[in-house]
Amino acid sequence: MASMRAPEGVPESRGLNLFEADPGFRGLLELHLEPKLAAHLMPHFTRLGAIAGAELDEQALTADKNPPQLAGQRVDKHASYRRLEEVAFGEYGLAAMSHRGGVLGWPDPLPPIAKYALTYVYVQAEFGVCCPLSMTDALTRTIRKFADPALVARYLPGLTSQDMDALTQGAMFMTEQKAGSDVGATETVARKSGDAWTLHGDKWFCSNADAGLALVLARPEGAADGTRGLSLFLMPRTLPDGSLNQYKIVRLKEKLGTRGMPSGETKLEGATAYLVGDPGRGFVQMADMINMSRLSNGMRAAGMMRRALTEALFVARNRRAFGKPLIELPLMRRQLVKLMLPTEAARSMVLYTGLELAKADGGDEAARKRVRLLTPLIKFRACRDARKVTGDAMEVRGGVGYTEEWSDPRLVRDAHLGSIWEGTSNIVALDVLRAISREGCLDALLPDLNEKLERAPRMLAARLAASLNKASAFAFDTAATGLESHARQAATGLYYAVSAALLADEGTRLGKKGDCRRHLLALLCYIHRLEPRDPLRRDLTEIGPTFSTALLAEAPVSPEILDKILNALSH
Repeated sequence: MASMRAPEGVPESRGLNLFEADPGFRGLLELHLEPKLAAHLMPHFTRLGAIAGAELDEQALTADKNPPQLAGQRVDKHASYRRLEEVAFGEYGLAAMSHRGGVLGWPDPLPPIAKYALTYVYVQAEFGVCCPLSMTDALTRTIRKFADPALVARYLPGLTSQDMDALTQGAMFMTEQKAGSDVGATETVARKSGDAWTLHGDKWFCSNADAGLALVLARPEGAADGTRGLSLFLMPRTLPDGSLNQYKIVRLKEKLGTRGMPSGETKLEGATAYLVGDPGRGFVQMADMINMSRLSNGMRAAGMMRRALTEALFVARNRRAFGKPLIELPLMRRQLVKLMLPTEAARSMVLYTGLELAKADGGDEAARKRVRLLTPLIKFRACRDARKVTGDAMEVRGGVGYTEEWSDPRLVRDAHLGSIWEGTSNIVALDVLRAISREGCLDALLPDLNEKLERAPRMLAARLAASLNKASAFAFDTAATGLESHARQAATGLYYAVSAALLADEGTRLGKKGDCRRHLLALLCYIHRLEPRDPLRRDLTEIGPTFSTALLAEAPVSPEILDKILNALSH
């Protein structure tokens, strides 16, 4: 597949190894992964970075221009989209690796952080396929937790296969025209039919519309109103005799982004389905899948921000204007640092949550509560930040970046999905408050963060601890008093206070090797997101240029630089 040539004077970034173009990521992986696993996976990260910046990026551009078509009840996907699926599901086993050993040559199931880190690289080329990936992974997790063992045994091999001919992809059919965020308004009816059930109703937004299996919320006849009357059902696309199940795809959606991935409207006409878990517990059980999908969504937002930042840095370093490289221009340097901060904050949040998820799945109740809170925090703020970061990064490339032959417009369009899919910003911000007020999740998170801050440099730790206390108090008060109008404000403050603590902890641990770069990012987070400040006050300390010089090189930062900035702030 031939690439279009860049116009004269525009740096050609096609073919970048997206893993190697992100030099800090390797150090974070070595910090967070068990050493033997990190060494085993590093060649896989390197290869994935190479194809993500070349072949997969080209395939994604093509798939975006050639959306799927509905032919009867068959969904015809473009060959480029099928190739993207093959790499994700087949070669890398991204949907299978949490559920069985043997993926990428590792004998055991891989930990969540490994899955999220690898998908973080993949999504820098392609967002759309990550929706089926996430739903297949999350559906598998949900039925393993709640479904009858015989049902799990029937479908697990297909869900975890890397053979594209044997693979069963998953989906979640939940949204109805009258039941989007208000799930309790679901009108789909379930009727008992022997050992199974039949489903009747309309599902209005079904991504991965032709998936082999879908989890569906429906109300059994005679069940209570609201969410407490909903049950969860597993609905196959094909029945045991090989015939299509009794539901039809009415049409495929024409969408702003994720154009290569089929989303459709579905009419259930007595479709056979199997009860998952206990009757009336459907929404609670589906929430597990939704939360995993929300976490995956936040990870994808982090990955798209990194791709946007990589492109912006490449252009700024290699394009000249006014007689010098763009990256030497003061206003451009400031703009790039402002792109870098939310990008790095989101990555630290995702990596930490991946580690905590492994503990939670191992039975650690405090870790479960931490994940319960971190998930909507990431989904809320990282997805909103991605919309701005991708847009501002496109501006660095200039007018040519607005054309569809580059990744920039696709990143902008795809980034807007994150704030809508699996709960709009308002819904997810309110979920943050519920996790605090009803489940005590912030009480489980704060001790761990304060312990991390105690190990950070004193002058940095004092600032971050004070901000964490303030953000936590505001979130506690907002949750306790039910002030919903402040939910987004509370979630944003808490997100950045938490991410600053995590950045500082990574800086402390990497600082033992002489690199305080993440300490500097934590301090930047404090200055730009947490510290009270006058928006019209000039930087008279000249700290800004010191920050940009240290951070934009994406190289280790010495402790002396950190001390210089902290001392300047103190005076």
